[in-house]
Amino acid sequence: MAQQQITAKKQQELQLQYSSYKNSLQQIAQKIGDVEQETEEHKLVLETLEPLPQDRKCFRMINGVLVERTVEDVVPALKTNSEGLKKVLDELLKQYKRQQDEMEKWK
Repeated sequence: MAQQQITAKKQQELQLQYSSYKNSLQQIAQKIGDVEQETEEHKLVLETLEPLPQDRKCFRMINGVLVERTVEDVVPALKTNSEGLKKVLDELLKQYKRQQDEMEKWK
């Protein structure tokens, strides 16, 4: 009887740990999706702005405020942001892989 209680408790602990791994992987995957979407948006805007004259005015949203700038001002900032997003994406992918490997070892 005592052995069954220990086994049931152990099984619950294992189930909780498994759920924890799965939730963690799911959260990282969600973040990866969000960052990929942001990267695609930056890429699309850059492709749109590249052929335009440098002195043409454009608008950019900064902290919820729409600001008027020129293409010349906006493109370098977008490129910097895009590169930063790529670095974040690479780090998230590494983190996901590490978590996945850890879960495989645990199994």
